Amino acid sequence: MADHATATPARRTDVEKAATLVGAVFLLVGILGFVPGVTTSYGELSFAGHDSGGELLGIFQVSVLHNVVHLLFGVVGLAMVRTLSGARTFLVGGGVVYLLLWLYGLIIDKESSANFVPVNSADDWLHFLLGVGMVVLGLLLTRRTASAGADRY
Repeated sequence: MADHATATPARRTDVEKAATLVGAVFLLVGILGFVPGVTTSYGELSFAGHDSGGELLGIFQVSVLHNVVHLLFGVVGLAMVRTLSGARTFLVGGGVVYLLLWLYGLIIDKESSANFVPVNSADDWLHFLLGVGMVVLGLLLTRRTASAGADRY
């Protein structure tokens, strides 16, 4: 009989746990965007464009494209959290993407074809909070992990 060594799984860092939670929330939000009732005016949900009438929780304007982006962002995030550097990249890089989306939402005319995702003012400020929160989590939790001696980059 062969002697099989059992490998103990590496302990997950705080940044990996945080990135897992963020990725899972994005995945959940993407799913909920397709649930009538959770998404109000579901019958007015269009594939893309500023005229999509669906609103997640009756607040955040969504479209099929918007929901798919949330789903993909969640899947990518969950795939990246397997390493410390991947988790940090997802949080910091994803946070920067959301800060850029916030600026984009502030600049565009909400009634124009430039608002193809689409976004409304509530989306804009949620993107700002998500962006800042993700960047801060990625930087602070990585710094704390590095100072604790975890060097799994």
